[in-house]
Amino acid sequence: MTHKDCPFCDPNPKFVVAESPLVLTLRDAFPVAPGHTLICPRRHFADLFEATVEEMAEVWAAVRQAAADLTAGVDGIPRPDGFNVGVNVGTAAGQTVMHLHVHLIPRCHGDQPDPRGGIRRVIPARADYWTPRKA
Repeated sequence: MTHKDCPFCDPNPKFVVAESPLVLTLRDAFPVAPGHTLICPRRHFADLFEATVEEMAEVWAAVRQAAADLTAGVDGIPRPDGFNVGVNVGTAAGQTVMHLHVHLIPRCHGDQPDPRGGIRRVIPARADYWTPRKA
């Protein structure tokens, strides 16, 4: 089932980098880093926890393949030194497109002055867990 206003149900073909029976792999149209990739089930649903076992298996296989492709060097994208992998589930977590998608964000040494905390930076005051806090 697709939804006419969903960018992942009928994506622009120029963003599609891989396909499988249950999943599409797309370059993000608004990347936070070169090679920022989205892995989306073909079926339209918003919540990661609604995915079938088969969809989850193909999603994570696609994440692995996309990371391998980026690490090998594709499309002139700089080879990453690491990755952030993230999923926003629900509006409280920042989800703005209500079609499940996993972000694979390539990271290179020096792209941020201090990348420690990684995904924890979604709540900046809690990111630096290694810094003592006043009670």
